Amino acid sequence: MASLAHEFPFDPAYGYTLPDLLGVPAPSAPDDFDAFWQARHAEARKVATEPELGPPEEERDGVRIHGVTFTSVGGVRLGGWVALPVEGAAEYGFVIGHGYGGRDEPGPDVPLPLPRAAAILPCVRGMGSRGLHPGIPDVSAVHVLHGIESRDTYVIGDCVADLWCAASALCELVPGLTPQEGGAGLGYLGESFGGGLGALALPWDDRFAAGQLTVPTFGNHPLRLTLPCIGSGEAVRGYRQDHPEVDAVLPYFDAATAATRLEVPTLVAAALFDPSVPPPGQFAVHNALAGEHELTVLEAGHFEYEGTEAEKAELRAARQRFFGARLGGA
Repeated sequence: MASLAHEFPFDPAYGYTLPDLLGVPAPSAPDDFDAFWQARHAEARKVATEPELGPPEEERDGVRIHGVTFTSVGGVRLGGWVALPVEGAAEYGFVIGHGYGGRDEPGPDVPLPLPRAAAILPCVRGMGSRGLHPGIPDVSAVHVLHGIESRDTYVIGDCVADLWCAASALCELVPGLTPQEGGAGLGYLGESFGGGLGALALPWDDRFAAGQLTVPTFGNHPLRLTLPCIGSGEAVRGYRQDHPEVDAVLPYFDAATAATRLEVPTLVAAALFDPSVPPPGQFAVHNALAGEHELTVLEAGHFEYEGTEAEKAELRAARQRFFGARLGGA
């Protein structure tokens, strides 16, 4: 790739070429990694999410968008949006995660990848206008450290559970989407923070049939801790310098390690240049995937440049083709 002009005090490509990036591995898993996540998933599936659909807020791109609230683990009530087809019943369903800026509206995640689809766009705890919760900071650099002293209290684990509970809420509102109900299975879309959460969430939940992870974070923590950035990873890197004991916690929240368990078809969009989520961590997630997977290589992530809009359009087309083939909507 041509070098992109920037003013960062570090190289957002980190000296890696594409062949280098394709060789970045996943860290080994703690012995009880699977048991830890299976227990978290079982807890989340027991939650009575009690979704409440609000009145329509807007209509566009073939869907009617409603506000929604639902209950997640710990009795935390969260909000977000649900998109339902304007005409006919929904045949496909999506859970759509968000980046570390949170979300205040459905935004560019609508239009959905397939026609005749429904989707839930949750705000995970602490983030976005409908995810605010007392005691959980809403600034990413502080949020990413909340409860990090223990694997059982780290907020990232609860955010993963929020996605599982969002899936439960969608399935209650729109029955018939999952394989257990005769449907094609849910799709997952997540970018950056949402990409990392997706890698952690999908391996354990058989309601999902395919996923897209775009510039996913939380990949290969040991390597990430050596790479400066301007994203949430910098807060973790700084914290670890004074608290090396966090090395006992982070392995449970490594998106690349989780990807070694992720067997459903997955489309990954990973960037060669990214000042917020170092590319080696993104590619570590892709490289580790256990099942069928595709890679779209982006010139840059979290960075506007001349080719940004063209890359977004290409990725939208790839997403439509990918989910059309995997969920049967082609």
